[in-house]
Amino acid sequence: MTEELRRKRAGGRAGNVRRAGTSAIDQMPWRIPENHDRPTEPLGPEGVEAIHRGAMRILKEIGIRFINDEALEIFRAAGCRVEERNVRMDEDFVMAMLARAPRRFSITPRNPDRRITIGGRELLFGNVSSPPNYWDMERGKVSGFQEGFRRFIKLTQYFNCIHFAGGYPVEPVEIHPSVRHLDCLFDKLTLTDKVVHAYSLGRERIEDAMEMVRIAGGLSEAEFAAAPRMFTNINSVSPLKHDHPMIDGALRMARRGQMVIVTPFTLAGAMAPVTMSGAVALSIAEALSAIALIQYDSPGAPVMIGTFTSNVDMKSGAPAFGTPEYMRATQMTGQMARFYGLPLRSSGTCAANIPDAQAAWETSNSLWAAVQSGSHVVYHAAGWLEGGLIASPEKFVMDCEMLQMIQRYMEPVVWATGPEDIAVETIAEVGPDGHFFGVQHTQDRYTTAFYAPIVSDWRNFEAWELDGAVQTPERAHRTFRAILDEFEAPPMDPAIREELADFVARRKAEGGAPTDF
Repeated sequence: MTEELRRKRAGGRAGNVRRAGTSAIDQMPWRIPENHDRPTEPLGPEGVEAIHRGAMRILKEIGIRFINDEALEIFRAAGCRVEERNVRMDEDFVMAMLARAPRRFSITPRNPDRRITIGGRELLFGNVSSPPNYWDMERGKVSGFQEGFRRFIKLTQYFNCIHFAGGYPVEPVEIHPSVRHLDCLFDKLTLTDKVVHAYSLGRERIEDAMEMVRIAGGLSEAEFAAAPRMFTNINSVSPLKHDHPMIDGALRMARRGQMVIVTPFTLAGAMAPVTMSGAVALSIAEALSAIALIQYDSPGAPVMIGTFTSNVDMKSGAPAFGTPEYMRATQMTGQMARFYGLPLRSSGTCAANIPDAQAAWETSNSLWAAVQSGSHVVYHAAGWLEGGLIASPEKFVMDCEMLQMIQRYMEPVVWATGPEDIAVETIAEVGPDGHFFGVQHTQDRYTTAFYAPIVSDWRNFEAWELDGAVQTPERAHRTFRAILDEFEAPPMDPAIREELADFVARRKAEGGAPTDF
């Protein structure tokens, strides 16, 4: 298919049947969708002020525990009250630090055409990150393994609606933790050319990751540090704690100009108050404390605030996702992010154990909450199951269907109101006794008029049954297998690849990163 034809068909036909000599799917082209909708704001001005006041009281009166000596010294230098490991800070200090954070910035990976911009209308989707287990229709649930990891990285590269490569889509547990980051980053940087994430799990891992991204981009140290090239995400240890390795990694990344997302993991009823406003207030306090630290230490470093506030099942204690409470907490945090002038990260999540109807409705709720909240970055947008304990390639394909639908929904052509769109003359031409299938207005537009699916089946029951009665997870399974069969890694200069491989080999010989094992 020519590039011109691809552009013409963008958002149009995306058939789910693989034909000889064609791609596994006819997907929408790479583009960054823009969210044109007004955000949903459940809180009035008094509600925003109440949560802000609650967060400021937490920071001033209760404090946040930082299990990191360097962070404690930075807070002391900033004039905050440090008692043992507990840090208290005043509103004036917090707000002054937030004012240093950039509202909008870009991250440029090794392929500049895959640059992403954060902080405006852009809506960016990333792959599932960090599950320890893998599930597909052939294997069932198994522990994460390297080939499964690579499958997800290939899907991440292949799908144009996935804009960045988050953390490990599944943990390859057969690789020793001391060197796992080296093998995983090598695979991510050679099998994708999109923006990559690195885990902040101690000095060695984050320093290795930054050096590998620098090498993969063919950059000097000055070029790497001059602009964001990668990012990390850190989580607080709710309630009221930040641990050593994540804060260590966040400080190192910020000092070299790389983006840091701070995302508390607050589950109402377990790690946060059972009320959603209380859970959000705690989440905001935990996030702002780390962002204030970063901005004092590295003024102007690119940062984001993240939300991962949901509730637990009070019968079992298990995390629940895609719930009404999760949706409202995401929307409320979006309001608070705008109040503080910070870009927002949210997630596409579910608690379902397999790619079934529950997985679909909970993920849909999560993704639309991300849209409604004004999120800029959506983590775990494709492939997540069992509350983050399973990654599934079938679920990845099914989620990409939803992401493409959201992307199409955001395109202004869908609600265009020009004369040709209102089409009064065509309505007159057809009249009360005709139909619109054959008129020129339809013929000129039918290939791009509507979204067409990659895995949904819109045929009637009889046609579907005659074709084997294949259900959605099986169609997604066939699609992901077809994608892997045709996958080609993005080009990389052989000299850069060799330098990257040499770095990995050297660091492995040196022992990689220390572990507790």
